Amino acid sequence: MEYLRLGDILVKDGAITPEQLAGALEIQKTSKRRLGTILIEEGIIDEQRLIKALEIQLGIDFIDLTAVKIPVELAAVVPQSIAKRHSVVPVKVTGEELTVAMADPLNFVALEEVRTATRRHVIPKIAATSAVEDAITALYGNEDAARAIEEMKLDGAGTAPVSVKGEDIAGDADAAPAVRLVNSILERAANDGASDVHFEPRAGEVAVRMRVDGKLRTVLSVPEELKRTLVSRIKIMGGMDIAESRIPQDGRANIIVDGREIDLRISTLPAMYGEKAVVRLLDKSAQLLNARALGMDGDDLKKYDSLLASAHGMLLIVGPTGSGKSSTMYAMIRALNSEETNLVTLEDPIEYDVEGVTQVQINEKTGLTFANGLRAVLRQDPDIIAIGEIRDAETAAIAIRSAITGHLVLSTVHTNDSLSAIDRLADIGVEPYLIADALNGVISQRLVRKICPYCKEEYAPGETELAAFGLRGKKDVKFYRGAGCPHCYHTGYSGRTAVFEILVLDRAVKRAIAEGKRAAQLEEVVKGTGFSAIAEGCRRLVLGGVTTAKEAMGVLNLTVK
Repeated sequence: MEYLRLGDILVKDGAITPEQLAGALEIQKTSKRRLGTILIEEGIIDEQRLIKALEIQLGIDFIDLTAVKIPVELAAVVPQSIAKRHSVVPVKVTGEELTVAMADPLNFVALEEVRTATRRHVIPKIAATSAVEDAITALYGNEDAARAIEEMKLDGAGTAPVSVKGEDIAGDADAAPAVRLVNSILERAANDGASDVHFEPRAGEVAVRMRVDGKLRTVLSVPEELKRTLVSRIKIMGGMDIAESRIPQDGRANIIVDGREIDLRISTLPAMYGEKAVVRLLDKSAQLLNARALGMDGDDLKKYDSLLASAHGMLLIVGPTGSGKSSTMYAMIRALNSEETNLVTLEDPIEYDVEGVTQVQINEKTGLTFANGLRAVLRQDPDIIAIGEIRDAETAAIAIRSAITGHLVLSTVHTNDSLSAIDRLADIGVEPYLIADALNGVISQRLVRKICPYCKEEYAPGETELAAFGLRGKKDVKFYRGAGCPHCYHTGYSGRTAVFEILVLDRAVKRAIAEGKRAAQLEEVVKGTGFSAIAEGCRRLVLGGVTTAKEAMGVLNLTVK
């Protein structure tokens, strides 16, 4: 009955015609979907028109759920089964009144079920369907955390000194509340593909934020009185000193989520409102990535394979922090690892355990620096040496000599592009002729977010976007973007891929380097080598609908020329 009334309201408001209503009702008989959903999917009205009509005719207010912070405790007020079945989410409790957000406020069955389950007077508000779905996912995704928070309050915030090395964190119903709270957060982070979880003490709360696809988003708020217990539990996991809160600490742990082994790197830092903790999640399955999985194809893949086939020399991976250099390095290590070779790595820190490879953890406090470690490795009969990073002249000099004397050396350098890596080596004191002799190639890379496949749409780019990618004046060019949907948390993006520029040094380039030419002068020389700059790779991804123009322009700092 409620759906007929909704149709009558829309007809009276002029949003739809009687014929359109009749057709939608016929579809509803077989599909059993809500009338509003059918009208929107058939393109008869949009959701904003539906909401406006309901606001005017019913006097029910609209609520923007993206601007509302829903307390996690409300997950215990309305059962998850009712919320998901009827697309209704609790927003606020005031005395005996419960405010709920609904996509269809005329769903009287839903209102009655909520009223019966909560024993409260229910006040409905209208919200967009996608916003309700997002809010339900966020709220009930934190339901275990909410239950643990309530129990911690009742228990006086007690925690348990339990080691979690190799522990499957699912199915921990009998564990202490603090254990279950942290486990539920880490489990969600792993399932959402988060790279980092931030536990940030603020005035009156501890905000929990997760970094997904390179961007942070808040997923939970923990009451301020529980922050010491929360941080203590995290420290226990990492084997850290829970009694010391005045200095930064580092720790490691290992957990299992859905059969996947995940290493945790844990860091704490004293701050204004208490200790902040950051947990980095390293999924061990990530080390199985190969060049194609990283995003290489075509000419880039051919150049990559030719560089790895070298018996000696140096290969550098460059890019800013967070550009995926470590993933590329581990892909190389995995490709080069074999029974016939002695492959040794120097890392700070060791991120993944690679079977068959000798991995050395740098520890500058004990004197085991990259330079000292590299000297020791050279006495271990290595075939291939992977150096986590070249930071100083001493390490660079030893690495260069190693490459010249018959070893294959892999390393990373923090520069913005491949040609700047050559300048960087020269700036820290390596002679140009040695760079030319040792260096085989440079891989520069960035990470860009991929467009969500569920809400991908094409559009005609403006002149600014066309000009940024060298397409000024071009007609009939289509770019792509994500409209935003529940699958991507309305960001329009899902997942990331790398974009590369690979410089292979031929004789002409080596000669120019030996002559002391800098990056600006080398640009002309490399044009004849088939070199493709990272901006070109980014343009291919934009035209191919892999990423957006906005993402590419932001990541690569492209400007109109």
